[in-house]
Parts: sequence; structure tokens; C-alpha cells
Amino acid sequence: MEIFIKDLKHSLRMLLQSPGFTMAAVGALALGIGANTAIFSVVNTVLLKPLTYPDPDRIVQFLLTSPQGSGPGASVTKFNVWRQQTAAFEDVSAYDFGGPGLNLTGGAYPEQIQGIHVTKDYFRLFGAPVAMGRTFTADEDRPNGGHVLVLSNGLWKRRFGGDPNMVAKSISLGGVPYVVVGILGPGFATDPVADVWIPFQFDPNSTDQAHYFLAAARLKPGVTLSMAKAALQLAAGQFRRKYTAANPQSGFSVQPLQDAIVSDVRSSLLVLVGAVSFVLLIACANVANLLLVRATGRKREIAIRAALGAGRRRIVRQLLTESVMLSLVGGALGLALGDIGVRALLTLNTGIPRIGEHGSAVTMDWRVLAFTVLISMLTGILFGLIPAIDASRVDLSSTLKESGGRSGTGFRQNKARSLLVISETALALILLIGAALLIRSFVALRAVNPGFDAHNVLTMQMSLTGPRFEKTAGVAQLVRDAVQRIDALPGVVAAGPTCCLPLEGGFGLPFTVAGRPVTDGNTNNGAGWMTISPGYFEVFKIPVIRGRAFNDRDDGGAARVVIINQAMARQFWKKADPLSDRLIIGQGIGPEFDEPPRQIVGIVGDVRDGGLNRNPGPMMYIPVAQVNDGVTALNARIGPISWIVRTRGTPQSTSAAIQNELRQASGGLPTARVRSMDEVMVQSTARADFNMLLFTIFGCAALLLAAIGIYGLMAYSVEQRTQEIGIRMALGAESSAVRNMVVFQGMRLTLVGVVVGIAAAFGVTRLLASFLFGVKTWDPLVFITVPCLLSLVALFAVWLPARRATRIDPIDALRYE
Repeated sequence: MEIFIKDLKHSLRMLLQSPGFTMAAVGALALGIGANTAIFSVVNTVLLKPLTYPDPDRIVQFLLTSPQGSGPGASVTKFNVWRQQTAAFEDVSAYDFGGPGLNLTGGAYPEQIQGIHVTKDYFRLFGAPVAMGRTFTADEDRPNGGHVLVLSNGLWKRRFGGDPNMVAKSISLGGVPYVVVGILGPGFATDPVADVWIPFQFDPNSTDQAHYFLAAARLKPGVTLSMAKAALQLAAGQFRRKYTAANPQSGFSVQPLQDAIVSDVRSSLLVLVGAVSFVLLIACANVANLLLVRATGRKREIAIRAALGAGRRRIVRQLLTESVMLSLVGGALGLALGDIGVRALLTLNTGIPRIGEHGSAVTMDWRVLAFTVLISMLTGILFGLIPAIDASRVDLSSTLKESGGRSGTGFRQNKARSLLVISETALALILLIGAALLIRSFVALRAVNPGFDAHNVLTMQMSLTGPRFEKTAGVAQLVRDAVQRIDALPGVVAAGPTCCLPLEGGFGLPFTVAGRPVTDGNTNNGAGWMTISPGYFEVFKIPVIRGRAFNDRDDGGAARVVIINQAMARQFWKKADPLSDRLIIGQGIGPEFDEPPRQIVGIVGDVRDGGLNRNPGPMMYIPVAQVNDGVTALNARIGPISWIVRTRGTPQSTSAAIQNELRQASGGLPTARVRSMDEVMVQSTARADFNMLLFTIFGCAALLLAAIGIYGLMAYSVEQRTQEIGIRMALGAESSAVRNMVVFQGMRLTLVGVVVGIAAAFGVTRLLASFLFGVKTWDPLVFITVPCLLSLVALFAVWLPARRATRIDPIDALRYE
């Protein structure tokens, strides 16, 4: 310990004696460690921290499987089967996606709040703390179990002032009184977020096959994930035998709930971890080069220590102590920079689960502190080991005979510095190629024709709850009144509602063509399904290719009609005429969907409903006035309707007037999520833009660090070869020859690094395949342009020392020591 303390004091003294070197090294390390700390803080919160529920590692989410893949989703019939698997699961619970939003009326002002329909075991499964009252009973979870709800702690305090007598009081949701039976404690975070919880009240005898909610459960003690999956495989076989209309290739499975929550972002976060690690490695290479340069000036000091009896191991330990101290100082500063970086990342948050306004706070907990300390220690050893070993190999006789200024570098040190520069160049090239591929994807996404015109379109959501909107006739009347009011406003071109906005996904239903035999066993064809008003195609300027669009005569009393898109026509009517056929939609899903065949009256252009990076799939459009009453009631529970309005000017300029007319037409219902369609388009690509931005930042940082490394090597090389260059010029060497010699030396290292980087990039960029759109991982333009750019930057970095070499005075050079 005494020797260790002496090493620390000596290291501190040496670092303070070289403030320029210390600041440069600490700065480079702080940037690298800070970037890694920021990314790891997000990874820690999203991927590593356990969920805040009891026994989180035993909570699983149910999945539907098919040859095409698996995904979450549940119907009433499937949920009934799952909760019968009592040997494998307990607390089997259903909960929806967040619902349409509920209209909290009464009081000073109406407000749209977020509600979740759940079954009674939901609160026990997720360990919801009850501050007052209770949760749902078995009777309240059955059909006609009454209008009851549980309040979140936040809504109770914000809207009701923390009224201690709130339990047993009624509040009005969409004009319907609901009795408050309980209030949850603070800090209960759910995904999706909720202000109130309402019982599902499933009919146990239902044959409904519509998938509109999720299901989760806790594995029983002693039951493993594989055992649970095996039990569900048997249950799936029984289900298919009972419901013969089910897909014979479908099945059931489960996955840990945490994996289900973060599945969309896991791969992108891990790729970002790899990218930011490259930045740290480049920073380490730069600092290692600085240490090699510094070791040259300390050769006499080290030789004297060795002559006085210091062993090689003792010298290496002393130099490593200095390196680790440097790294720890850089780590401390990097921790502060990491906190700033986390705040910046949160401002760019693009729906990353488990963080943000309603998720966990991204904090510097013990994992982040341990990570920063560990990475600082490892970094110090990594960049300090080569210089320490190299510096400990001293030739006492020759070194002590040299003067301080003549103490040049040996072959091994020059070779080590050259290898570090090559490594920097290769790593920087990989990052730059990755950033360029993502930038190309960014440009390609912006060039995609979405199939609609988003400019000057205003959107807003409304939850249609309450007795007035339980039937289709009530919704159709609202649409007629609201559209008439909005159309009368100045500056409005067209208006109408829809169930789903383009780019934000929607529903899907099976269909058959009337009179056409089903050729795929019991499996029907499937397509997207949307309810729209007559003005939908006009608002988005979606062209009608053949036939006609909907009009006001397509109401509940008219013949059932449907419009399909071109993708559907191409796929299912390769040679026939779709306009001569009728579709049977939703057969076998449930009684709510049973309806007469619909005549195809039009074919419209394709719209990228699932996202700009997804090709348009088959789509069916249904008039909102012709939807079955049962489907209307179901839609009201699943999601809000979206009002869309095309304006002549800026959409926001008419927003207040439009919302006022909607409140008048609906009897005072509030609107929410008021956005322009341009904002919706930006949000649809926000995750990809986030990845591209971070990769670009990392790539630019890597390029700058690599250029600094190349410049530092060549500048030091020119300094060490001052006498040699002076002799060459004294013997008649041209300035251009000296310049070219230095440039050739630097560019040779750069080109070696470029070749190594290109070879590595061909393999590494495959990890980005799922993030790319409209560009291959081996895109020729990128693999040609980026190496050229890096070479030009390197040429500039080499040119500066080369120019300095041509200005050396031979007389001064011969005197150089």
C-alpha cells in the first residue's frame, strides 16, 4: 500500500507538470466515456432494470404464433382457454392497448383521460398498491357487473384534489356515471399508461375471435418457460379442434413480459452500444499515441530509474498507475458529460419504452456508476499497457549517452503508433459507413410517395363513449352534423372521420370473394380494414383509379359497399374485374361481424398505412355509416376516431374553430392529440431518424479523432526527423520531394486503415440491415464516397506537417537537439 500511495503521488505530480498533455488526454477520454455512459444509462433503464412488478422475471405475455411469425394479441375465446391452464399459470389477466380515451365530463371542464379495460386479476398480477378502497370483484368482472372504476393516484390528486372521501362517489365518463371503488397508490407505472381502470366484463360464452387486447400471467412456482410453452401447444390443438374456422397452422406461446415490452428497441440500442464503443476505442488509440510521444521525452528519466535499481515490472506499474489515474479523471468528467448526454437523449426520445414522461427516470444508479468506474479502469489499462511496456524496454547505455532532445524513438514505438493510427482509421471508417447508410435510408424515406398528400391536413382524436354512440346511427348522425359544420368554416376544403390515420397502422379482417371457393383449407384471405367517411379520399387526395368513392347515400339503409386499393386488386384479381365481385368480410370472427356481402364499387390508389418503410398491403375501406352496431360498440372500446380536415392555409390557424364545432356537434366531447399530418409523418420516422442522428454524431466524432491521430503522428514524425530532413535539404533535396515523402508516409498508413476498414465494414454493416430502407448494406455509393472522404480529411491532416517539413532551415536543423 505504501508503494501504491507513492505511485499515486508521483503520477499526480507528473500529470500536473504536463498540463497540456493531461488536458488533451482527459478531454478525449471524457468524450469517449461520457458518450458510453449516456448510452449505457438508457440501455440500463430499458433492458437491464427489472420491471417494477412483483416477481417480474415470472410475468409472461401470451403470443399468437403462425408460420409467418409470432406477436401479442388475444381474443375472448383464446383468453378463456389461457386462463384454464391453471397448472402452468396464475393471475391470468387481460388488458387492452390503452383504449380510445375516456371523456371525463362534469365539473368545470370536460377532459379526455386514458382508460384501460382489465380483468380482476390484473391488479394482483402487477402488484398495484391500493391506497384507498379496493379493486374489482369477480361479480364486477362479469357481464352486467355494473359501471365501476379504479382511479390512478395522479388523476385523483390532479382532478379531484385528493378528496379523501372519493371512494364510493360517482364520476361521469361520456355521460355515464361510474362508481369509484378504489384509488391506487403513487408510483404505479403501467404500459400502456392509464388514468382509470374499468372492468372488461367478458362474456364467458362469447365466440368472438377479434384480437383487440393483450393478455399476461405469472408462471406458477416450479414452472419454466419451456414447460409453459409446451402446455400452450397442447391447448392450441384443443382450440383448433373446437373452433374449426381457426387457422390450422396457428398456435399459442409466451415470452417474458420485459422482452415483449422492449423487443422493438433491443436491437437498435445494442447497435448503438457497439457504435459508441468504437468511439471510445478511437479515443483510447489517440491517448495511447499521446503516451507514446510522452514516453519518448521520459526515456532518460526511466533509464535513470532503471539504473538506480527499479525493475521492469516496477516501471510498468508506475506508468499504468498514471494511465489509470488519467482514465479515472476522464471517467469522472465523462460521468458529468454522460448526465448531460442523457438529458439530450431524452429530448430526442422517440417512444423508447420504459423511459420518458410516464416511464422510469433515466438515473445514474449503481449500475451506471459501476459501469463508468469499470470502463474507466479498463480504458486506462487498455491505452496505457502498450506505451508502458514499450517505455520499460530501455537501453541504459545508449539512452544515458543521448541528450534530452536527441532521445528519439525506436522502431517498436513507431510501429506501435502506426498500428494505432491504422486502427483509428479503420474504426472511423466503419462508423462513417454505418452513418452514411442510415443517412441514405433517411433520404430514401423522404423520397417515398406515401400515396396521400399530408400538407395542410389537420388531425385530432375524439373518444365516442356514452349511450348516444353505442349504435352506428348515432355515430353517422354525428359525422353528418360535424362535417356540415366544419365544411362551413372559412378555409376548409374537406373533412371527415376515420378509424385510423395513414402510417399509424390499423385493423385487419379476413374476407372471401362471394361465389369463389376457398382454396387454402379453412384459411380465408386477409386484408386491412378501415372505416371512413365520404370525404376521406378528398382530404388526403387519394386518387380513385376505377369506380367511385363513397357518398352521403352510402348510409345504413343503402346496399352494403366496399372500396379496395390497387394492391388488393393486383393480388386477388390478377385477371378478373374486382368491380363485378362482392366481399364477405369478417366471417367467423364473431357475431358482431356477421353481415351480408358487400359490393366492390371502387379501386383507389395505394397508401402506406403501416409506415413509409413498408409496401402497401391489401386494404378494404368501409363507410362509417354502414358498420354493424356490434362493431361500432367494439370500436368505441378499442380506439378513438380521428377527425381529418384539409385546409387552404396553415392547419393550426383553423384548429380552435374546428374543435369548437366538434364540441357543438358531439354534445361537448373533448378532442385530443391535435396534430398536423406533417407531424404524423415526422413521428412515423422518428425512431429511424434518432438512430441516424446518433450514428452521424458518432461517425463525425470518430472522423475528427482519427484526423487528430494522423496529424499528431505525422507532426511528431517530422519533429523527430528534423535533422534527417535538414541534411536532405542541405544536400539539394527539393521542397516538393520532402513534402511528398511526408505525405506518402502518412497516406500509406491511412490507406492501410481504409482497406482494413472496408473489409470489416462489409461484415459489420450487416447488423444494420433491419434499420435500412432503399439501400443495401454494401451500397457502392457509400463504400466509394466514405473512404474518399476519409482519405481527403487524412490528406489535409498530413499536409499540415508536410508543409512544416518544407520550411525547415537546414542550418537550424543540423543544430537541432
